[in-house]
Amino acid sequence: MAVVYLAHDESLHRRVAVKVLAANLGDDETFRTRFHREARLAGRLSHPNIVQVYDAGETDDARPYIVMEYVAGKTLAECGKLEPNEAVALVLQACAGLQHAHDSGLVHRDVKPGNLLLRDDSVLKIADFGIARAAEATQLTQIGTVLGTAAYLAPEQAAGEEVTAAADIYSLGAVMYELLTGRPPYEFDSLADLAAKQSVGEIAPVRDLEPTVPETVEAAVMHSLARDPGFRPDSAAAFAHELGATEQLHATAVTEALRSTRRYESVPGYGAWLWIAGAAALAVVAVAAGLLGTGGGGDNTPNRPAVVRIAPPARGATPAAEARNLSAWLRRHSR
Repeated sequence: MAVVYLAHDESLHRRVAVKVLAANLGDDETFRTRFHREARLAGRLSHPNIVQVYDAGETDDARPYIVMEYVAGKTLAECGKLEPNEAVALVLQACAGLQHAHDSGLVHRDVKPGNLLLRDDSVLKIADFGIARAAEATQLTQIGTVLGTAAYLAPEQAAGEEVTAAADIYSLGAVMYELLTGRPPYEFDSLADLAAKQSVGEIAPVRDLEPTVPETVEAAVMHSLARDPGFRPDSAAAFAHELGATEQLHATAVTEALRSTRRYESVPGYGAWLWIAGAAALAVVAVAAGLLGTGGGGDNTPNRPAVVRIAPPARGATPAAEARNLSAWLRRHSR
């Protein structure tokens, strides 16, 4: 949607990045108006983990542009699969930037590896605040176009429903899932295929694909990928606390304290216990459905099948282990 130039700011004698948006975007008056408004809002964000917006305007041929901080490095899309401690350290930085933006009333709406820039000194920067929001209510999205890269979109966002900070948390969880496993949470051939898979919500547990990932990291990531926004961590800070409780981390770029506008108590294994509660509820429903389906009305029902005794799931040493055992038990005994 744009071309990015490396430029020199003659007034302040510094290198900057100038993003000039595509001509078809400049033809949309509604988009231009929203773009300038959102660029001004994004320009108010000041955080070490967010790319600073310096200016916005239009070229001589009415193409919108923004002038941004230049980040020498690469995107997370170029990093590939990482060791768990590296992935956690980077995502913690992203959590810090997102929390600052959310506290300021801004939702990114397009968190993906290509918008997470990794500076040469290992500082992570979130780019492109405001562009997705500016396009959201224009004709650019009224013809069925889905904003963002589909693999990282929250289910409610892909369905065109209300987008809140919870969508950013899902997207960041999807990014981390890929950093840990080498693949996104869902593999799909079309948007319809993705929607169908998201409606079921079946995501392979992280440790099924990469056993070296700590169980508590797996629990935090799977918690962030909950299909229902209400079941995800209640803020980017909460997600960071779930990750930060797992091991010694080295997120040197987080220079502001993680904070949330809502109260949150950090509980190790919190995400795993949500899995257990949710899976237990599904198990109860499945058992009830099975009883109804076998004609459990009265004693005079002919050919009533015998009751099958199934051993309960094995206990685990940790909440995450409990969740994995229960997940395996459900898969084994579901029909």
